Amino acid sequence: MRLAGEDGPSLAPVITIDGPSGSGKGTISRAVARALGWHFLDSGALYRGVGVAALRAGIDLADASALAQLALNADIRFEDRIDSEPHVWLGSDDISDAIRTEEAGQAASKVAAQPAVRAALLARQQAFQQPPGLVADGRDMGTIVFPQAELKVFLTASAAERARRRHKQLSEKGIRAILPALLREIEERDLRDRTRSVAPLVPAHDAHTIDSTSQSIDDVVATVLVWAAPLKR
Repeated sequence: MRLAGEDGPSLAPVITIDGPSGSGKGTISRAVARALGWHFLDSGALYRGVGVAALRAGIDLADASALAQLALNADIRFEDRIDSEPHVWLGSDDISDAIRTEEAGQAASKVAAQPAVRAALLARQQAFQQPPGLVADGRDMGTIVFPQAELKVFLTASAAERARRRHKQLSEKGIRAILPALLREIEERDLRDRTRSVAPLVPAHDAHTIDSTSQSIDDVVATVLVWAAPLKR
């Protein structure tokens, strides 16, 4: 299998959609993948899966060596569901709901800050590059995982709007959340993601930036699909 970044033609075209937590990149990416009939990679779900696995195993989230071994060996599997969030399994346990908790999100952010973990998960993410194409969402898809992607998008929104969206999402799932606390957690995670030593959250130099604060999902999807039109084979 030819992986992104190797010399020679790409195995399949790739669109990357990066951005901070709550920017809407997961929803936008799924909609774009569905419209194109392409595969979808939710890289955040992979890191959240490692975070949940670490919490359940009692592994110190600062123990880089243990986390890297966990990332390499954990039996984390995905059921590709473009119409909804991916169905995620840790061994025989369904962790689809567990990875969407705030605890899992905070754990994922700390796990993702470990260079050894990011290296361990690189090939696993690149293996999603399959015909007819891939839409990959995350924080370093366009800068590290798929640097030669044909189209790169950086999606952002204000921290206040992202906190509001997260609060609405949790409330709809029956999960109690406090808006000011969510805003504080998002701001802390933004800082951690932007300042980590490896693969910090920054737009790729050739990325198209979209501020989704006051845009609808349909509007953003339509914009990305216009940019993606030349990639349809």
